[in-house]
Amino acid sequence: MSTPLRRILSPRHKGLIKSYSQAYASPLPAPTVKETSSGSRLEEFRMRQDILPFSAFLTDKFGRQHNYLRISVSERCNLRCTYCMPEEGVPLTPSNKLLSAAEIIRVAKIFVSQGVDKVRITGGEPLLRKDLPRIIEQLSEMNLKSIGITTNGILLARLMPELIASGVSAINVSLDTLKPEKFEKISRRPPSAWFKVWKAIEMADLMGYYPLKLNCVVQGGINEDEICDFVALTKDRQLDVRFIEYMPFSGNKWDVAKMVSYQEMVKAIQQKYPDFQKLEDPHNHTAKAFRIPGHLGQVGFITSMSEHFCGGCNRLRITADGNLKVCLFGNAEVSLRDAMRSGVSDEMLLSLIGEAVQRKFPKHAGMLNLAKMENRPMILIDDTIFPSTTLPVGRVVGTQNVETFSPLRLSNPRHLQSDYECYDYDALNVSQSSSSSKSCFSVYSSFGMKPVHYRHHQLRNFSTTKLDNNNNNNPDTATTSTTSGLSHVDSKGKAQMVDVSEKKVTTREAIAEATVNLSHETFKAVTDNRMKKGDVLTVAQIAGIMGAKHTSNLIPLCHPLPLHKVDVNLELNYERQCVIIRVLAKTTAMTGVEMEALTGATIAALTVYDMCKAMGHSITITDIKLIKKSGGKSDYNLKQ
Repeated sequence: MSTPLRRILSPRHKGLIKSYSQAYASPLPAPTVKETSSGSRLEEFRMRQDILPFSAFLTDKFGRQHNYLRISVSERCNLRCTYCMPEEGVPLTPSNKLLSAAEIIRVAKIFVSQGVDKVRITGGEPLLRKDLPRIIEQLSEMNLKSIGITTNGILLARLMPELIASGVSAINVSLDTLKPEKFEKISRRPPSAWFKVWKAIEMADLMGYYPLKLNCVVQGGINEDEICDFVALTKDRQLDVRFIEYMPFSGNKWDVAKMVSYQEMVKAIQQKYPDFQKLEDPHNHTAKAFRIPGHLGQVGFITSMSEHFCGGCNRLRITADGNLKVCLFGNAEVSLRDAMRSGVSDEMLLSLIGEAVQRKFPKHAGMLNLAKMENRPMILIDDTIFPSTTLPVGRVVGTQNVETFSPLRLSNPRHLQSDYECYDYDALNVSQSSSSSKSCFSVYSSFGMKPVHYRHHQLRNFSTTKLDNNNNNNPDTATTSTTSGLSHVDSKGKAQMVDVSEKKVTTREAIAEATVNLSHETFKAVTDNRMKKGDVLTVAQIAGIMGAKHTSNLIPLCHPLPLHKVDVNLELNYERQCVIIRVLAKTTAMTGVEMEALTGATIAALTVYDMCKAMGHSITITDIKLIKKSGGKSDYNLKQ
């Protein structure tokens, strides 16, 4: 142990180093060199049967199974790296708007219950969060295969023993230079901070901790001259050095001239190390692995820009403020925080997660297009760069079984996409003309989600007269029927709420429909998911569900009903340039649910209008109608 490091370690840390050194005394065998198999990674991913069965909620339309969750626990950072944070800084979310420890654990448990077996804690700088060890302890109780953490290393030497004792099994340290003076230029922090990072790396080596991964973002004209110096670290250390291609994010002033490609880096290394060899990569790898024979460690390249690996992506992200991002480069987000704080059940939360996964694109938009798209600064997403993907919004959105919950608010959905499409229809294996007839959420039928059965609540039935089971005024309790025959008007012409207490309890269903007619330009923007307010179809779907559940609050004389199920489907009709909304409502009660179905369809239609009105007001809502109702005394079917 070097003298400077020996001086700065406490007796407690020295004891832990000794015990960990003994535990890790035998180095792991070096990986064997094998040629990488050829063929599409997406096809390879689909062909693998050994990981099935897997949750349909976390399986996207391309068969990618997401078993890896990255959770950001802080937006704050004690560095100001140029590629990560804008020079002027970023507005931080108030602490009460960040996920609490309990909310983090709740979300993690939902994902783990569906097959996630790998969790990584990120930031900002995650070690700035004081309750992090307790969070990790609770995660370790979920029998995960791996609990990782990615850190800038400033606080790591002090906290490493506690982190490992809490259950951390994988540590990534971000370090972009081996020169303290250059560290100051990149991180906008004093060179002394570099020595703190290096102390943590040495401490991990002394503790026998393996594998320790070193992440280095390579920038042309900044640190590309140090590539071989980083590679040299793998000779006598069990390090996994990973070079990351410079990527565009809001505020980092991305310049293609600074982007050093994977091929350029490999070529530079092979000039000094001719026997630099490719290793076999797992099917859902992020880094292309290499090794120099005789070296203890290895080298990897994260090639998000030059050779994306979206086909095998298995990652999802939760931001510190509780938004789910299915793609590092996508700007679509769903607020799980707002959903949880609105009182939704775990079942509904899982449904929202499943819908987001279903909208994942087959791949990101490409290097030059990404540079023109709005996205969070890197500091507010994740502290390292491991891309996932995003999928086009479904042409038909959602079938759900729902429980009653407080009104759900979506966070401001970040769909400020450019005019560049992030996908092609050949990849989707559907055509624009036929896609409207296919439900992007047909997979929900296999989810095994059962309708929620409510106890029959005692409802207050207000009326001045009494109806018999045929909805006729009972002469024993009322004078005469109104001349109009309207059940909601009494004999004196005053409004009344119908007494349904003597009706039979039956299972009742109703289907209603509404149409929103759009201009060609607006329809295309909805189809391409380019509306500034966000994902039109998903927001309208949720609004329709909420509207159906709040019918009795909106329509004065409607009875409050315990809804078992609300299905809201929105279909894009390419021939008519319109959105067709169909709502099914179901209950077991003494009165029907046609008003719930009609209200759901109307609210969904109004939401489409609200989401699209910025592009023009030539939007019409037409054909709001009841299609079918059943289960009552008089069934109804609209003749088409």
